[in-house]
Order: sequence, then C-alpha cells, then structure tokens
Amino acid sequence: MKIALFGTNFSENFNKYIQHLINKLEAENVKIYVEQFFYNYLEDRLRFKNDVFTFTNHDDLKNKADVLFSIGGDGTLLNAVSYVRDSNIPILGINTGRLGFISSVAPDQIDKAVNDVLANNYNINRRTLLTLSSTNNLFKNKNFALNEVAVLKKDTSSMVKIDTFVDDEFLNTYWADGLIISTPTGSTGYSLSCGGPIISPGTNNIIITPIAPHNLNVRPIIINDNSIIKLKVEDRDQLALVALDSCSRAFDSSEELTIKKANFRINLIEPQGNTFTSTIRSKLMWGSDKRN
Repeated sequence: MKIALFGTNFSENFNKYIQHLINKLEAENVKIYVEQFFYNYLEDRLRFKNDVFTFTNHDDLKNKADVLFSIGGDGTLLNAVSYVRDSNIPILGINTGRLGFISSVAPDQIDKAVNDVLANNYNINRRTLLTLSSTNNLFKNKNFALNEVAVLKKDTSSMVKIDTFVDDEFLNTYWADGLIISTPTGSTGYSLSCGGPIISPGTNNIIITPIAPHNLNVRPIIINDNSIIKLKVEDRDQLALVALDSCSRAFDSSEELTIKKANFRINLIEPQGNTFTSTIRSKLMWGSDKRN
C-alpha cells in the first residue's frame, strides 16, 4: 500500500504518536509519500528508517497514493483537499489540533485506525464540495471548498449588502457582516458558530447562514444542493472579501459571484466506531448532563 502524509506544525506532545505512526507504516512495508514542507518539518523531529518520497502538488500525488493521512486539525484537512481534488484518494484525518469534527481520529486511536486502513476495514463518506465562479476567476483552478464559501466585509465596521438569488429567483437582501454558503460538512464549522443548523453528511443540502444580520427576523435557510446561488455585493469601500474555506481574496463588489455544487466529491475515511453521530456527541459534549 502507498500512503501519503500531509500536515502542519504540532505540539511536541504529539511527537511520540506521529513517530509511532511512521514506525507502524514502515513495519507494514507501506510506501510513504510526504508533502515536501511537512517532510522538512518532520525531518528535524522524527526518524524515517526507509526511503521517503515527497510531493508538492496535486499532479505529484495523483495516481500514486492509495490513501492520504491528514495530520493536524480540521483546517489542515481542508488544505489537504487541494492536493487530492478529483483523484478519489480517500483522506483520514488524525487530529493533533483542537476540536476536530472532520479530523476525528485522536492520537491514541492511531494504531487501530491504521490497522483498519490496512485491512480495508472502514467506511467511506463522500462529501460534497462547492465551487465559485466569478468574472475575474479569483481562485484560478482552486475554486472549490469542502466547508463553505463566505462573503465578508473588508476593512470597515460598516455592513455589506448582499442580494441573493437561488436558481435566478430573488431570495433576500442581507444587510450583515457577511454571508456563509455551507455544505453539510461545513455545517459544524463557521456556519454553526453563526447559528446555523447541524446537517448530517450525505444529505443533499446547502445552508445559507447570515453573519450578524441587521434584520433579526433573518435566519439560516437550507436549500437543495442542485441549486445555483448568485450573490451581488455592495460595500461602501467597493471591496469585499470572499473565502473558500481558509483561502480568501479581495474582490470588487461590482462583481457577481456564482456558487454551486462541485462536479466531484471528497472521500473521507470513517474508521469503525468514528461515526458522525459519535463525533458530534463527543465534541459537543451531548449526553454529559448528569441526568443521562
């Protein structure tokens, strides 16, 4: 088996866990690929006994790895998506970050998770992504997001005005700090912190969640993910921000944004016992009431 590793800086407390991961993969004769910058980071802290192959972009990885391990938090896994894209390489998220909704494998679960991956004893969650189209092609060929597309005010305390259309029908004008267009995967992220609902993965929905709306009767709305959303933004400074997950660009507010479901999905590995329900119950501490 060929396994790719992608990650970011982590606390020294996790060194022993990641070293154990590397030792186990090498003991199982797994061919290891490591993203170049992550390899440079690991090289000073951990030991590889066998040869390691590196990759720097999507083309380097495509058709080479069977699985990718994302080592970090949810943000790290979102960045890993840019390497995997439409290659169908499944991703396992090992959480060395904080909360970890999609990077749900805890460090002390690494051994079992690796055994499950090597034995093909896991489920695959196919997660929907969103794509953004704009006149100036703001994000070039990285115009996709696993969590959300967010439109935000820039460099001002004033609200932005966002005219929103769904399938060319006017929905609402949002006077707010911004607007979040979220997938079910992203429902536990930025959208949740702004009052949006939690949506189970695999449901064919998109969530539109306003950020601090001026009109208090404006609430999040769930629509079908076959819908096409168009946004027209007005900002006093004529510049606003649009973010695809953790990557953002400033854009002229006269530009129209079009958001729709991507034509590919990301495969997330769900080890045995790490279901979406068990993850949110653990992360949100549901059931911790003494009466339960």
